[in-house]
Amino acid sequence: MTDHPTSRTFGNASHVSQRISIPGMPGYEGGPPSPAFEVSWELFGELCRALALRVYREYDPDLVVGIATAGVIPAAVIADILQIDFYGMKISRRSDRQRVSTDPVLYSTAPVQAAGRRVLLVDEITTSGDTLRLALASLRDVGPAEVRTATCFSRPAGYQPDYHALATDDLIVFPWDRQVIEAGQFVVHPTYRASIDPA
Repeated sequence: MTDHPTSRTFGNASHVSQRISIPGMPGYEGGPPSPAFEVSWELFGELCRALALRVYREYDPDLVVGIATAGVIPAAVIADILQIDFYGMKISRRSDRQRVSTDPVLYSTAPVQAAGRRVLLVDEITTSGDTLRLALASLRDVGPAEVRTATCFSRPAGYQPDYHALATDDLIVFPWDRQVIEAGQFVVHPTYRASIDPA
């Protein structure tokens, strides 16, 4: 369902998104639907480069901790760009691919390697900040020297990490979420199937 394309520019890349409506997603609750912002792998790489550069200029982390599942993807890229160690921890509202909680649940503790070191905590997006706060509490139990947070996306009226690449209220479709395998074929993720171009 298409309605009023929305344009935005990031660096040298321009992006046109479509307004879509998906039950349970931002913008669905009776009001106008949120535009879908389909992030390409190329744009994702540029967002990670921008975050890494911003962190490099203002902070000197010893290691990066990514929040699994999706937060480990930008975290690993940023750690590689900064040439520092990478670790992961799992926090989710889901178990066995099913939503089991309205609040995030800590499934693995913070890495002990963070003790006494400067840490950059990374997730792909933050809205309420609940996941980042839970991760921060777990990391602080280990006793790091300092912790700062970074996300690819944040919400303008939501929790603000120390670093983010882009703030938007749009529904974000990450490149790793766009398609899944069903019956041996790549198909549009069921969440987005009725709303985005399958091409």
